[in-house]
Amino acid sequence: MASSSIPAIRHVAAGASSKSALGFIYLQCHVKPGASKQREGILSVSDNIIEVCVSAQAREGEANKAVREVFSSALKCPKSDVEVIRGLKSREKTIAIAGIDAKGDAVKCISSIRVQLETAAE
Repeated sequence: MASSSIPAIRHVAAGASSKSALGFIYLQCHVKPGASKQREGILSVSDNIIEVCVSAQAREGEANKAVREVFSSALKCPKSDVEVIRGLKSREKTIAIAGIDAKGDAVKCISSIRVQLETAAE
């Protein structure tokens, strides 16, 4: 599992070299590929990890594509804004959600994302 020192949801400000002033949300997740279609989606959200089930198999990027679709749907953002940035061949993944405007309050932004993910998990 992911290290307990890394929170499941964190905001990363855009770098000085970035063309956009918008930042990113990084999500630490554990993916369970090959789940039944009925179980597909966000299973749980804790302080350290987000558990995600996808029906796609873990081959040729199918599960990664399904994970992008799950987060895109849960957060109501374009799939093009969702990217697996770490763990392409692992069940432990870091997902980046681009185009997030924290409006100067990263804590409130993270809280809002957490509520959306918890709602999707219900």
